[in-house]
Amino acid sequence: MWSSLAVLLAASCVCLAQVRIKIKTQESHAIDEISGDSNLRFRRMVGGTLAPHVPWQAMVYLSENVMNGGFAGGALISDRWVLTSGRNLFVRKSRQDTQGKEPIIPKVYLGITRRSQANASKEVAVEKVVLHPGFQNVSDWDNDLALIQLKRPFTLSEDVMPIPLPERGEDLAEAAQKKGIITGWGLGVHFTAAESLKHLVLPVVPHGFCKAEYNPSGQVLSRTPTIDDNMFCTGASKYQENVCFGDAGGALAVQDPKDSRVYAAGILSFDKACAREKYAVYMKLSAYMPWINSVLRGDNETSASLRSSVMSDMYSRQL
Repeated sequence: MWSSLAVLLAASCVCLAQVRIKIKTQESHAIDEISGDSNLRFRRMVGGTLAPHVPWQAMVYLSENVMNGGFAGGALISDRWVLTSGRNLFVRKSRQDTQGKEPIIPKVYLGITRRSQANASKEVAVEKVVLHPGFQNVSDWDNDLALIQLKRPFTLSEDVMPIPLPERGEDLAEAAQKKGIITGWGLGVHFTAAESLKHLVLPVVPHGFCKAEYNPSGQVLSRTPTIDDNMFCTGASKYQENVCFGDAGGALAVQDPKDSRVYAAGILSFDKACAREKYAVYMKLSAYMPWINSVLRGDNETSASLRSSVMSDMYSRQL
């Protein structure tokens, strides 16, 4: 599947032409996709193309009805953890509605490409959810991340496989390739949720453009994020397709130009771009790796001081 995403990223500059892209899996099965068919384009995130199987894609589900919380995306990052947007775990998403309330334990589905597959056979039991400690500390989109722990490690396969996270030096701002792929079941052109998983190849826009759009002249727009250094943005595709409601929590997969490694650069937070707003906004994962690693290690408030004490004791014995 890593080769599948690499092919999509490499082919994105021509994927809007009338070409047939053959995406091969590790077992040499093939998914054929006609990317330039104008009729297909209008059936298709607002827009978006039917996606190949994406093994890290999770569905985070509160309800079929958006008024009761709806459903959104998530990214499997290990055999026991799913990363998503924190706002996905609340029925009412605004800061005034979430403050002082516990997040809802969602249903999580792995290994699906169609919403109709979200049934008991694909559901994985959830142990707990962990919101970022700075979640919505000032605005609705601050530190919009949550980790979902599964009750049992999931048996990984070609169908269900985590997406790698950024390693040292893998910062989107330094990447030569300014595009990524995101997948989701969000609203389409008729503002109905997609039945099948779709993908978009989107350009990453310069940080200054994003700040100028959403923080004009230093002012804050209440209905959009205040862009900081922990965020980045993507713009619309060549056909003005964009993410929309229900795509939040999905991972933007990018390819490192140095070694072609595919990894998750960000988690979609502000998915209201649709055909109305200019940019979608993501939590930049390279900025959040210390927190993610601390949760996956099982750290608590005393962990850091305990590790420091143990290391100091070990060193003192060698002196």
